Amino acid sequence: MTRYLLLFTVAACLWLNVTSVLAAPTAPTPGPKDKCPVCGMFVHKYPAWTAAIRFSDGSHAWFDGAKDLFIYLNNLPRYAPTRKPAMIATIQVKDYYSLKLIDGKTAFYVIGSTVYGPMGHELVPLAKQAEAQEFLKDHGGKRIVRFHEITPALLKTLE
Repeated sequence: MTRYLLLFTVAACLWLNVTSVLAAPTAPTPGPKDKCPVCGMFVHKYPAWTAAIRFSDGSHAWFDGAKDLFIYLNNLPRYAPTRKPAMIATIQVKDYYSLKLIDGKTAFYVIGSTVYGPMGHELVPLAKQAEAQEFLKDHGGKRIVRFHEITPALLKTLE
């Protein structure tokens, strides 16, 4: 009996690994009618700045930049009253140099630079700390911040 239980356990683990790989989300792309829930701008017009939240039900909220994504996250009851933080599956932002979507929780954000996004002053996301430091120096940034440091007070300084 234990032999069958062991075989079943191994088979179940393999099945879960295969289905999780097959179910992994592809890089999202906003459509022409997708609007930022914070400012109302059409997101597809700013592909270099696109940011997204994917919810556990597979739906997305699209943003025209990381700043609006964080405004949304910091005031979820206002922008998405039926959503809870536990419903967020992934947070993605566009890396400034590669223009690839990266994990918003591990990104490095430069603030106070001379580079402006669609809504003016922006959190400029970068995948690597060395690139963030280079960007900071090259574009007159004030500092580099991480996900957990982006508070409503910090966002107010970008208005």
